[in-house]
Amino acid sequence: MAAHHIDDDIEDTSKGIARRYAWIVFALTFGLLISDYMSRQVLNAVFPSLKAEWALSDTQLGLLSGIVALMVGLLTFPLSLLADRFGRIRSLTIMAVIWSLATLGCALAESYEQMFWARFMVGVGEAAYGSVGIAVVVSVFPREMRATLSGAFISGGMFGSVLGMALGGAMAQYFGWRWAFAGMAFFGLALAVLYPIVVREAKIAPQRVAKAASAAADKVGRPLRTLYSSRSVLCAYVASGLQLFVGGTVIVWMPSYLNRFYGMSTDKAGAVAAIIVLCSGAGMILCGMLCDRISRNKAERKIGLCMAYCLGSCLMLSLAFALPFGMLQLALICLGMFVAAGTTGPASAMVANLTHYKVHGTAFATLTLANNLLGLATGPLLTGKVSDLIGLDNAFQLVPLVSIGAAAVFLLAGRSYLADMARLKGEGVEEKAVTAALEAQS
Repeated sequence: MAAHHIDDDIEDTSKGIARRYAWIVFALTFGLLISDYMSRQVLNAVFPSLKAEWALSDTQLGLLSGIVALMVGLLTFPLSLLADRFGRIRSLTIMAVIWSLATLGCALAESYEQMFWARFMVGVGEAAYGSVGIAVVVSVFPREMRATLSGAFISGGMFGSVLGMALGGAMAQYFGWRWAFAGMAFFGLALAVLYPIVVREAKIAPQRVAKAASAAADKVGRPLRTLYSSRSVLCAYVASGLQLFVGGTVIVWMPSYLNRFYGMSTDKAGAVAAIIVLCSGAGMILCGMLCDRISRNKAERKIGLCMAYCLGSCLMLSLAFALPFGMLQLALICLGMFVAAGTTGPASAMVANLTHYKVHGTAFATLTLANNLLGLATGPLLTGKVSDLIGLDNAFQLVPLVSIGAAAVFLLAGRSYLADMARLKGEGVEEKAVTAALEAQS
């Protein structure tokens, strides 16, 4: 079967957008994603403080983290669908304001219950940001850069986690845990004010493209069916979520692991955990670039790379958590997390290639739903429960095994990936013909 590139969309939505402006859009959207994850992950840096002040169990701490991911998983699809319909820039701005105000609410919480509901609202605000934000990013750049840009954009979550844990740990150490939350909130509010001033809907969605897309949808459309119409796209959702079970769990519990077993203070544990998270962010970018390069002429190579990333991270992290505490263990954890994050860009590119461009926001929302329900929400909570039974060090030895399941699902996706891409391209040719006919009549 002929190889397919990742440029099978009907319309190149980056046409007419200056490259300099595209990078400005990327920078500001990336900055808000950093704020998103700073607000989400600052909690992990203050776990020891909350545990001591409110006498919380690991299960309760895991729930404070998991509730955000759970709300992201439950709400990302409907909110992303609304954003696709009513304006992505307006939607992104509202989301940023909500999560920033909710983070400020965390700083003011006087009990576990108040903290829980504030974290609930953080999840509501952050629910669709990642999916809508990445749809904005891929719309302003050429299609052949998808895996690279997807990995680079999503790595903002890792860099935000780094800043959230490192700055949060330092602020908690010197000013108290409440100021850690407050600092993240003020940063998010500042960016939320700037974003709609610079990024305009009219500039990132030229009217010519929007008109043609709307007309074609009326006649041929049903692009929403592409969200679930192929086996390979369903496998991409599931495999990505399973792999994030591993990476997300290690990120959430690493500060506590360092505090308990290395005797590190809150600020030092946050700083060391931040280095580990930074390795994940670097892995997202570099592994995405590698994917774009080696799969340029053979799209199916994405599948093999994803499987290699899954199995490689399983091997390295399993060995790391079996080693005695020390520098060798930490170095191997960094390497394992670098590889574990490698599936993020390729999986996002697969979803973009297998779904219609008019519903990319909703497609990435579906991916986010799987990532959160299977990984980011489930992983920290289950690990917390297992930790209460057998200890966090023993629980960490079990976590990397989930990557084996992720590799198996990617293998299943590879059996139909090229055929599913070819089918979508064939449907796109028909839609493009209808669009051209409608434009000729107007």
